[in-house]
Amino acid sequence: MKRLIKNAVKTCSVLVEEYEQKEQAFRPEKLVFKGVGEKDVYNITAPFEDEGELVIAGRVEPRDSEHSQVYFFVNRNDEWVPREAAPVLQLQDPFFTKIRGNLILGGVEIFRHPTLENALGWRTVFYRGTNIANLKEFFKGPDGMKDLRLVELQDGSIGIFTRPQGEKGGRGKIGFTRISTLEELTIDVVNGTPLLEGQFIDEEWGGANELHILSNGLVGVLGHIACFDEEGNRHYYPMTFVLNPETGEYSDIQLIAMRRNFLEGEAKRSDLEDVVFSGGLVRQEDGTADLYAGISDAEAQKITIQDPFIQFEK
Repeated sequence: MKRLIKNAVKTCSVLVEEYEQKEQAFRPEKLVFKGVGEKDVYNITAPFEDEGELVIAGRVEPRDSEHSQVYFFVNRNDEWVPREAAPVLQLQDPFFTKIRGNLILGGVEIFRHPTLENALGWRTVFYRGTNIANLKEFFKGPDGMKDLRLVELQDGSIGIFTRPQGEKGGRGKIGFTRISTLEELTIDVVNGTPLLEGQFIDEEWGGANELHILSNGLVGVLGHIACFDEEGNRHYYPMTFVLNPETGEYSDIQLIAMRRNFLEGEAKRSDLEDVVFSGGLVRQEDGTADLYAGISDAEAQKITIQDPFIQFEK
C-alpha cells in the first residue's frame, strides 16, 4: 500500500491559507426541497440508490429549533420531494454506507440531558436493512458522541471512526479501530478506540462524515474541521484525509471547499453563516467529484471539486 506522510498538526487558518493556493471548487448549485412545509432541509447525504432509484436523506427542521427529523427524498422534475411511504426517523445529520450487502443508515439522536437542567444530550444511532423500507435500529453509540462512522474494508473487516469529546477528545477528535463483524460493535469498543494524534489542536475540532474505500484499500475520509473566532462565530470547513487501515498511517488534512465557493443563502443564526457540513462525495470518472453539503445550518447545496482521493490511488 501507498505510504502516507503525516506532517505537523495544521490549524484551520493554515489549512485555509493552503486552500487559497489550490484550484477552487466550482459549479455550485442549490438543491430544491419541497413537501416539508416551511422547514429547512440541510446536512444531507449524497444521493444513493435504493430499489433502483436515487435517494437523498436530509435533516428537516424548523429554523428556530434543533428538533429535527430525517426524511428520504427522491427527485421529481428537478425538485427533491419526500419519498412516498418511506420512514421518517427522529434524527439529525443522516449518513449511510453499505456493509455485507446491507444498507447502514445512521444519524444523531438528541434526548433530555440526564443531569443538566434544560439541556440536551446526543448520541449516534445506527439502522440496517436490505433497503430503506425495512430499516431497523441495531446500535446506539456512547452518549455525547456524534460523527461515529462505520465502513467495510477491502478485506471484509469493519473500520470504526469515532469522535469522543471531553476528557479523551476535548472538543472532538477522530479515532480509528477495526472489528471483524458488526456483532463485535459495542460501547466499550467505541470508547476504547485510540485517537489519531496530530490532527487537531485542542481549541479546534473535527469529525468524519463519509468513508470511501479507494482502489488500493486505503480509506478516503470526507470530514469537517471547525473552530470559533474571537466573536464566538463558528467556522466549519469540509476536509479530507486518507488512512491506511493496515498500518494506521494517515495523511494530512486538506480543505476541499469553503463557504464562499457556494451560492449565497440564508443562515439558521448569524454565528453559523460560515458553516459547510460535509454530507457526501460522489466521485466521477473525469477526475472530479460532487460534494453534497449542508450550508449555514439552513439549506443544502452541491459543488464540484477536483477528486481529492485520486492522488492516493496513483
